[in-house]
Amino acid sequence: MLRYGVSLAAVSSLGSTSVSALAGTEKSPAPVPQTSKPNIVFILMDNLGYGEVGCYGGGELRGAPTPRIDKLANEGTRLTNFNVEAQCTPSRSALMTGRFAIRSGTHSVPLPGTPDGLTRWEFTIARLLSDAGYATAHFGKWHLGSSQGRLPSDQGFDEWYGIPRTTDEAMYPSQAGAKALNLPFMHTMEGRKGEKSRELVVYDLDQRRAIDAEVTRRTIDFIKRSAQAGKPFYVYVPFTLVHFPALPNPKFAGATGNGDFPDALAEMDANVGQILDAVDTLGIREHTIFVFTSDNGPDPTAPSQGTAGPWRGYYFTHMEGSLRTPFIIRWPNRVPAGRVTNEIVHEVDTFTTFAKIAGAAIPQDRPVDGIDQTDFFLGKAKSNREGFPVFVAERMEAVKWRNYKMAFYEAQRDWWSPAVKLGVPQIFDLYTDPREEYPATLTPNAWVGFPMMKIVADFEASLKKFPPIAPGTLDPYTPPNKG
Repeated sequence: MLRYGVSLAAVSSLGSTSVSALAGTEKSPAPVPQTSKPNIVFILMDNLGYGEVGCYGGGELRGAPTPRIDKLANEGTRLTNFNVEAQCTPSRSALMTGRFAIRSGTHSVPLPGTPDGLTRWEFTIARLLSDAGYATAHFGKWHLGSSQGRLPSDQGFDEWYGIPRTTDEAMYPSQAGAKALNLPFMHTMEGRKGEKSRELVVYDLDQRRAIDAEVTRRTIDFIKRSAQAGKPFYVYVPFTLVHFPALPNPKFAGATGNGDFPDALAEMDANVGQILDAVDTLGIREHTIFVFTSDNGPDPTAPSQGTAGPWRGYYFTHMEGSLRTPFIIRWPNRVPAGRVTNEIVHEVDTFTTFAKIAGAAIPQDRPVDGIDQTDFFLGKAKSNREGFPVFVAERMEAVKWRNYKMAFYEAQRDWWSPAVKLGVPQIFDLYTDPREEYPATLTPNAWVGFPMMKIVADFEASLKKFPPIAPGTLDPYTPPNKG
C-alpha cells in the first residue's frame, strides 16, 4: 500500500522558407473532404518549461520570440493550470493511457539496460482512435518501451519514426568510456503496425540536431496523405527539443545570436508553424484540433536550463514549476479563441476528452483517471476537475484541490536532494503564495484537508482494488482477478 506522508529576422526567414518547401505547394488547394470526426494534431515538447514561450511570459525574455505559438494561443484557448506528471516517462504514459502512471508501472524514467515500457494490456489513445477509424502516427520521442513488442507500432500507431528512449543518449557515441564498452547505442527507428520496427542510424549529436526537422517533415507528409484519403487522423508529435543537450538544427544555429537554447526555441516555433501551415494549406483547419503542450517542467542543468516562469521548482519535484506546463488548444469555431483560463486540467483528461470527441469506446475494466473536458474546452466556465494526487516516482508527495496544495514532503527546487517526508503536511494557497514559499501547517486553511484527504483516500482505495502494475513487468500481463 502506498501511503502519503500525512537574430530575430533570420529566425522568421528560416521558418517561412521551410514552410513553403514542406507544404509542397505555393497556393492552397480546394478543401479536402472530411468525415464528421475531427483530426487531432497533438504536439508535445520535451522539458519545455512554463515560462519559455512568449504567450506564457517568455519569448524575447528567453532570447527568442515565439510568434507562431503565440498566434496559435490567440486563435485558441490557453490554460494556465494545466498539470502533468513530474517526469518524462510517467507523463507520456498518462497521456497515452488516461491513467496516472503509478498504475501502469511507468512512474519513473527507467534506468538504462532495465526492462521498460507499457505492457500490451494498456489501451493507448492511439489504439482507441485506430479502432474508431482514425489513421494514427507517432513522430518523435517515445520513451514508453524500447524493445520489439513495446514500440509505438505495437501500441496502436499505424506508423512511427523517432527514438525509443531519450535524447541524452545522443551524447554516448562521442564518449570514450561508452565506446570502449562497445555499448549498443540507440538508433533512430521507424516501423508500421504489424511489422517489426527497424533501426536506421545511430542517434548521435549530429542526429540530435537533425531529428526535429525530420519529425516535422514526416508529420506534414502524414497529414497530407491522411487528408487526401479523406480519413480522420491522429498524429502524436513528441518533439525532442528542448531536452538536453538542447542543440538546434544547423539551419537555426546562431539564428538568434543568443546561444543554443534560444536557437532551439526558435527552431521549435518554426517547426510548429510549418505544421500549422500544412493544416491550413490543405483546407482542414476548421476540422482539426491542434494541441501544443509539454511533458513536464524545465530542466535545472545548464546550459539547457529552462524556466518555469512565475512558479518555483523544476521537473522531478512536486513544485508547481514541475507540474504546470503550457497548454494551447485550437479548434476553430468550436474552442473559444483568445480565451485564457486558470481552471485545473490534468493531462490524463486529454485521453478521455479526445476519445469521447472521436466516438471511441473507453475501457471499462480498469480505472481511467481522465475526466471528459469536452464541454469545458468548448466554452464552459468551469473545469470538470477540482483536484488530483501528485506523484513523484512511487511517492504521493502532494495533492492539489482548487487553488490549494497540500504537501506531504519537503519542497525541492531541483531533483538532486533526497525526498524528505514532513512530520505534518504543509498547505499552500496558490493564489496568495504561487511560489510555495510560506507554508501553513494546521491554520488558517486546515479546512481544505477535508476535500484533499478525500482525494487521497479515494485514490488509495482504488489502488487497493486495482493493484498497480510493477515497473519492469513483462508481457503478457494479466491483472489480478478481483472477482
